Amino acid sequence: MPKQQAVELKPFFHDKTVLVTGGTGSIGSQIVKRLLLLTPKEIIVFSKDDSKQYVMKQKYAEEKRLSFVLGDVRDYRRVNQVMKGVDIVFHAAALKQVPTCEDNPFEAIQTNLIGGQNVAEAALLQEVTHVINISTDKAVSPVNTMGATKLLSEKLFHQANHHVQNRGTVFCSVRFGNVLGSRGSVIPILFEQMMAGGPLTITDKNMTRFFMSIDDAATLTLQSAAITKGGETFIFKMESLMLEELLHGFEEYAAQHGLPRPSAVEVGKRPGEKLHEELTSPHETESLYEWGNLYAILPDPAKHPEFKKVSLPGYQSDQAPLITKDRIAKIIESLHEEKKA
Repeated sequence: MPKQQAVELKPFFHDKTVLVTGGTGSIGSQIVKRLLLLTPKEIIVFSKDDSKQYVMKQKYAEEKRLSFVLGDVRDYRRVNQVMKGVDIVFHAAALKQVPTCEDNPFEAIQTNLIGGQNVAEAALLQEVTHVINISTDKAVSPVNTMGATKLLSEKLFHQANHHVQNRGTVFCSVRFGNVLGSRGSVIPILFEQMMAGGPLTITDKNMTRFFMSIDDAATLTLQSAAITKGGETFIFKMESLMLEELLHGFEEYAAQHGLPRPSAVEVGKRPGEKLHEELTSPHETESLYEWGNLYAILPDPAKHPEFKKVSLPGYQSDQAPLITKDRIAKIIESLHEEKKA
């Protein structure tokens, strides 16, 4: 993978008050963890899950810069209340499971779209300086409810840069693929199935997905906050994974640890799933630039001289470099070790 470019984060976050919506989730909690290594004045964790907040409070019991606020991004009054005095917002709260959103489209709209609108409007009213919206590859040419809500959410946040009430707030989005080890993602699910002695259930062995580590996801998010001028979509250059190779990786892991060779069952694509994902659409290529390990869709390239124009017809998971079964086995090992810790 391309070398990571240097972005100085400590001065940007120094003495700032940072709000993380969905701050107890997989991505949100990693952002919080990384922020604690810097020098912000305060980090506010905003989420609706009191159990996860309790666990996180215990983990960081000695950390005085961390505060917890219970609430839902659907509730504008509560969002506006927690936004007072905030400098930087990372908006990670979302419904992210494709089948769940397919079955509950009204709920997906309320959280992913109306919740995003509440965050944007409150940020404008409270004159927050930076808002970073966490998006997904499923927002590109969406075929499911979750992707459609995230596409509209991207457009909402980007247009907020031009809102009549905007007095200096900059908004941008970051697009992720699948995050290794995040809650509900494929590798932890398959690992549990293997350890229970059952077959590994996959949708289609030819399916490919973009993958990135949770640490890379947090890095991209923090970097984007430091370099945004408003309206960009930042994309981490990712490798992809074919599900058939993922099965081979589990077989390799099982062989290394003296476990029975796992069997597999193909159940077929679920409603709303693509065979291959995209991180950029063809119509976005004319605005696509790169810098180190980042792609970016730039509304005004003159504001980012470090980014260079790139010719890329489309960025699809079946065309990206593939992760090998040996690396997959190592990834499974590292995720298992993290879980034990």
